[in-house]
Amino acid sequence: MTEELSPSEAARRIGATTRSVQRWISTGRLPARRVGGRWRVASGVLDAFGGGSAAGSGPSPRAIGRLFIGNRGEIATRIARTCERLGIVAIVPATDGSAALDLLDIDAVVAAALAAGADAVHPGFGFLAENAAFAEAVIAAGIRWIGPPPAAIRAMGDKAAARQIARRLGIPTIDGYDGADQTDAALTRAAKGIGYPILVKPAAGGGGKGMRTVRAPGDLTAQLAAARREATAAFGDDRLVLERFLEGPRHVEVQLLFDAHGNGVHLGERDCSLQRRHQKVLEETPSAAVRAPMRKRLTDAALALASEVGYVSAGTCEFLLDDAGHAFFLEMNTRLQVEHPVTELVTGRDLVADQIRIAAGESLGFEQHDVRPSGHAIEVRLYAEDADAGFLPATGPILVLRWPTGDGVRVDAGIVEGDAVSGRFDPMLAKVIAHGPTRREALARLTAALDETVVLGLTTNLRFLRWLVRRPEVGRGEARIDTLDAIWTPDGTAPAAIPEAAWAEAARLLDAGGWRLNGPVRARIAADDGTERWVAAPEAQQDPPIAVVRDGVAVHLDVDGRSVAFRIAPPPDVDRAARAAAAHLVGGGPTDLVAPMPGAVIAIHAAVGDRVEAGDPIVTLEAMKMEHGVVAPVGGRLADLQVRVGEQVVRGQRLAAVEP
Repeated sequence: MTEELSPSEAARRIGATTRSVQRWISTGRLPARRVGGRWRVASGVLDAFGGGSAAGSGPSPRAIGRLFIGNRGEIATRIARTCERLGIVAIVPATDGSAALDLLDIDAVVAAALAAGADAVHPGFGFLAENAAFAEAVIAAGIRWIGPPPAAIRAMGDKAAARQIARRLGIPTIDGYDGADQTDAALTRAAKGIGYPILVKPAAGGGGKGMRTVRAPGDLTAQLAAARREATAAFGDDRLVLERFLEGPRHVEVQLLFDAHGNGVHLGERDCSLQRRHQKVLEETPSAAVRAPMRKRLTDAALALASEVGYVSAGTCEFLLDDAGHAFFLEMNTRLQVEHPVTELVTGRDLVADQIRIAAGESLGFEQHDVRPSGHAIEVRLYAEDADAGFLPATGPILVLRWPTGDGVRVDAGIVEGDAVSGRFDPMLAKVIAHGPTRREALARLTAALDETVVLGLTTNLRFLRWLVRRPEVGRGEARIDTLDAIWTPDGTAPAAIPEAAWAEAARLLDAGGWRLNGPVRARIAADDGTERWVAAPEAQQDPPIAVVRDGVAVHLDVDGRSVAFRIAPPPDVDRAARAAAAHLVGGGPTDLVAPMPGAVIAIHAAVGDRVEAGDPIVTLEAMKMEHGVVAPVGGRLADLQVRVGEQVVRGQRLAAVEP
């Protein structure tokens, strides 16, 4: 028998809020009629709506038992941890070796999930996480999709479409171009109209991949080509968006959570202003720059955007804040963010568990007034990269790994001792997060946690992170997007000389036939930073002990956050001969071009005999989904070219030479 229900009765029936039901009625999404001046909803219509036909994404409640994680590394480990707690079997595909799964191949990923007997897929972040076609393929295969509806991904995961929706809602956006014409000519005209400098970024994904700042018209064509290549490698889509480049803004984002029944809340904001190369380095919540009026503007805008597209699951709206107090909508990430742990620590929620419950058809079970953030949380990202060499990606083995412990400290990692980091994937290894009752206490805990962290065998940005959290700009909460460019220079922040204790410990461990003349054993030791010295080997281990590990003929020590390798140095005459022989294989002369990192040659921009100018791009390398151009060191004629497109090179390998 059909019943006539009031909006509040209808809300209770389907697990929604009265306000949501009233909004659906007013916008025509939920059929209703007026009876005696009041809205009434037929129970039959409501049952269909609650089942998901009107909401567009609402599955009926059904337990998830086997969850396929379409990702790798840290986020795969993070999702699997929640699955274990919930009693769900987590399936993580192999991404290395002969059985490696291509995480950008939709058909292959869906087939792997089916073969594994998965009844749900979580995409993590990156790869296909914001690909609507992937979501549709998962759903079409009869597998539950843990994420927003495909229509919402198309609307908001596509940066061009999201800008258009924001403008329609009256939410300010940065001047730019998000049109369908993607030819160089159209983008060049658009850039001229916007005015330089401009920001070039992929339409199909975030995370800083493929983003380029272009300050002069003459640089645009080359930067468009590079951005397209990176966007294709990272997201399988080469469409681009142009925006006016803002100098020194704050980058603030709002975390959202919506269920399939129309209920939605925000979980506060995060400040992600500390970045380098458009990659976030440090994130925190709450933002030191956001006061109550601005917080309301940001959260109202984010909730309106999500409601407009029928959003479901976790999502994040990003904004730029300028000095004049203006907030501009930047983009929406239709996925879980890398930095979600800081929100979890201040709200007490498990966002992955929330995503799983929502995908299973459950309602949020709480409302906005129930969200009561407590304290402050700060996160930094540990990367396999060399900060002293322009943050170039690094590869190598992980010989020793020690994570911090202590009150309020959390580590989300995707690596273990014995792993080898290659150049195939993003260089992020882990996140170190600290929570405290105040920002000052959270930062103190994070500083101590980084001092406890040890990674040996692989170059990481650990020393840089230790330096960063001690900077006064960070302590005062004043950082902006361009802060790191202004304060970090490898020459000005060069690592201190290797301390005597480290040389002594290396000599003790490498002692293998050193000579003695009425005194301690002495050995000639070489460090991988190019320094050498004669060292007397002590008989006992240093106190306190230095983190150390043997690796064949070398020992690796933790020196102020750096992994430094020490070896017995060869005799001087042998050393000179070896260097002379190596000069034929490895560059280093003033006119040589050498590979600054291991990677693949993806473009060659000149031929032997061509006239080149100093600074002209000659070879482009790709590693970890990022490109690096190797330029002519001097003007002259390209006299030699040692590589071809598709070739893998090692760090320090000679690529080409210029004859002045």
